[in-house]
Amino acid sequence: MAHNQVEHLAQRKHFATYWSMEAVNLALEKGDVFKAMFRVNAHNRVEAYCKIDGLPVDVLISGFYSQNRAVEGDIVAIKVDPFSLWTKMKGSVEASPEKQLLHSTNDTFNGQDLIRPANFELDHTTTSSPNEGREAVSLVEKLCTLITSFPSKRPTGRVVAIIETSPRRNSIVGFLRIKNWLSKKTKLPSSSPKHEHIQLIPTDPKFPKMIVPVKNLPNTITKRLDDCDLTLETDLIAAQIVEWSEEYDSPLAHVLHVFGRGGEVESQIGAILFQNSINSSDFTPEVMSCIPHLSWRIPEDELKHRRDLRNLCTFTIDPATASDLDDALSVEKLPNGVYRVGVHIADVSYFVPPHTPLDLEAQIRSTSVYLQKKKLPMLPPVLSDNLSSLSPGVERLAFSIIWDINLDGVVLDRWIGRTVIKSCCKLSYEQAQDILDGISNPYHPPPVITSVNNLYEISKVLKEKRFKDGALSLESPKIMFLFDKNGIPYDCVLSGRSKSNFLVEEFMLLANTTAAEVITRAYPSNALLRKHPEPKLSKLKDLETFCYKHGLNLNTSTSGQLHQSLENIRHELKDDSVLFHVLMSYATRPMQLATYFCSGDLTDGGEDWGHYALAVPLYTHFTSPLRRYPDIIVHRTLAATIEAEEMLKKNGGKLFERCFTGLVFEKVESFHVQKALLDAGMKYSVPGTELLADVATHCNERKLASRYVKDATDRLYMWLLLRNKDVFLSEARVLGLGPKFMSIYVTKLAMERRIYYDEVEGLSAEWLDATSTLVLNYYPNNRSHNKKGSSNKFKTIEEVAMVCIPYNMEMESEEEVDAAFGDMGISDSEVVPAFFPLVLRILSTIPVALHAIGGDDGPIDIGARLYMSSYFS
Repeated sequence: MAHNQVEHLAQRKHFATYWSMEAVNLALEKGDVFKAMFRVNAHNRVEAYCKIDGLPVDVLISGFYSQNRAVEGDIVAIKVDPFSLWTKMKGSVEASPEKQLLHSTNDTFNGQDLIRPANFELDHTTTSSPNEGREAVSLVEKLCTLITSFPSKRPTGRVVAIIETSPRRNSIVGFLRIKNWLSKKTKLPSSSPKHEHIQLIPTDPKFPKMIVPVKNLPNTITKRLDDCDLTLETDLIAAQIVEWSEEYDSPLAHVLHVFGRGGEVESQIGAILFQNSINSSDFTPEVMSCIPHLSWRIPEDELKHRRDLRNLCTFTIDPATASDLDDALSVEKLPNGVYRVGVHIADVSYFVPPHTPLDLEAQIRSTSVYLQKKKLPMLPPVLSDNLSSLSPGVERLAFSIIWDINLDGVVLDRWIGRTVIKSCCKLSYEQAQDILDGISNPYHPPPVITSVNNLYEISKVLKEKRFKDGALSLESPKIMFLFDKNGIPYDCVLSGRSKSNFLVEEFMLLANTTAAEVITRAYPSNALLRKHPEPKLSKLKDLETFCYKHGLNLNTSTSGQLHQSLENIRHELKDDSVLFHVLMSYATRPMQLATYFCSGDLTDGGEDWGHYALAVPLYTHFTSPLRRYPDIIVHRTLAATIEAEEMLKKNGGKLFERCFTGLVFEKVESFHVQKALLDAGMKYSVPGTELLADVATHCNERKLASRYVKDATDRLYMWLLLRNKDVFLSEARVLGLGPKFMSIYVTKLAMERRIYYDEVEGLSAEWLDATSTLVLNYYPNNRSHNKKGSSNKFKTIEEVAMVCIPYNMEMESEEEVDAAFGDMGISDSEVVPAFFPLVLRILSTIPVALHAIGGDDGPIDIGARLYMSSYFS
């Protein structure tokens, strides 16, 4: 290759040429390669992992050459290496399982990598094995045999082609590094190709550094470059990967726009939404034209086709600030002692006809996205907060499920249909809890008070019955931020759910389960359902080993056994709630994500349709159509089911009365039944199998994106809280240890962090492998010798520990101490610094100081340091 090409990066091939798609498809058919999603280790980008169906471990793609230009989320073709090239499994030291645990509670190996990429829920295909024309499962079986025979070995592989590029390539967020470019510009001739690119550093550590052609930058940026404006480095940039050829060691990116300063909240939120492809724009006039005016009233003709429940005592229980009220509850006590319980859901499908601009927009958005201080609605607020919302004192259209339930929690009868209701009261969860606690409020009507108490008693029975049937709960406290009048967080607290939350949840679960059962009866190939796969076996075993090590008995054979043993452990650890929270954090790791799917898209006869955590064979989402598009689809399918029942009842009499929606179901495949279902399905536009599968896939992607947005905004506000406090003191528990870094669980913030202590000036880190113990000591005037392969760059002690001097602390008065530490949100008397030498083992309790990192000078993060005391200055 010529040496005078665009720049110095393009002088030689850095990567192997991709196979042609024809070659890839042929290799897939033969079983020479596997199709998988590419997932990068956020703590070490040199490592990536691919999941092959049937293998108990992920295949490691190690090194940039083997990764061959693949990025996070790409669908790739990988070729598994010969066994002789497989690497040693992390945590595979030749020791007893108990000893291995100390290194691998977070998938560790001598502390070199405490956290391995988790939750690889990947799309993949496998076909036939090479050379022999047999099924690919044969090759998978061979690989499984090798893995089982050599458990200390991890299979490795390399990327030979990218089958489908990741959407993340189009939503890169980062910082431009212009100082070097400006320096080169002043030293080199203007015609020199060496200064025609600027480096882009992504905020996501899973992505590589990129290069941006200066000539393609937006005018606003080039003007700032001409002005040598160094503040450009503090701005968050939106970009996309446009090319990554084999001649370049970095991908070529194109800058789209500037969000603003990285230290500003609005800039960060804009970047978060961009990264996750969230539409935050206003609804178009075409969409708004589909919605009635606010003065709309229920047409008389519509009232004739619905059950009138306007005189029934119905009410809503929601967060205090909620305006999109999806669901209402009602309960009546019948003369025979049976309770008639109703769940009434906003009939959004009435206002969102299929194939309209409103329907298309709702499908594209798929879900409402909730930020800490803002909501991005799936539907226009005039609909979600007004016309469809079950606000008190106004007549509203609803889709209702009504059960007759006895005192043992057994459903004796049920009715499903479209109704009109008039909610008499809007309760917050706090107000409902006050009712359950017997706290009087003159604004709560007596019938509502009675109903809330009755519903709670029924919900307790239903919940107990559900857990007896094998359900699992991994409930743990969540961080709740406290905001000042300017919307800035000034503190945070751990908050759990109350009895009123569980009351509502129990009836929503029952409604969703009922809806799933009914639509699957009527449309067995066209039901939009939600499944939750069983946990990952290897991680369950890690959880069992962790518990065994600490004298805790955990049974993971079923979801029910896991729940019961966790409850037993909760009782055992009643005096150590922090350890139980750590355990619950571990317990969530083996769990896979629940996903939507089309019943006709799976051909396993329902074997993998169930919901592991809820322990039910069928489940769907019915109860939140104002903020979830799948619920609208389910409403339409239910409406079609009821329509088909009415058609059949007219022709066949009582034989077909509630033949799908009733408790008893006898499958009938006559021509008349199928025609009624087909006609009703066409009327309500029940999607076909292929279309519904595509809708399910899109909804899964959007739901996952909304989850990422929530997690990212939570981190953002935690970062902002800590930035305003300078430092935050807390106790922490050690989760993983090694010679280079430790993983800790910060008690007050319910988060995990890492502290690196290798190559620190004056700090001695002695790792005792025999006892899995770490000893840290501080010698200010002594720099230990660099280890072989060291970078020769030592960190300062301030980067690893916040060190205070004891005699200075003793000299301060109590008032001075309070003044010094009061702004940290915690008193120094609550968190006492530790002393050197510091001896640590797994689950040791240590004091730590947390602080905000980045913003204007890099990606935001939360740093953790040891909180230590030393007489050395």
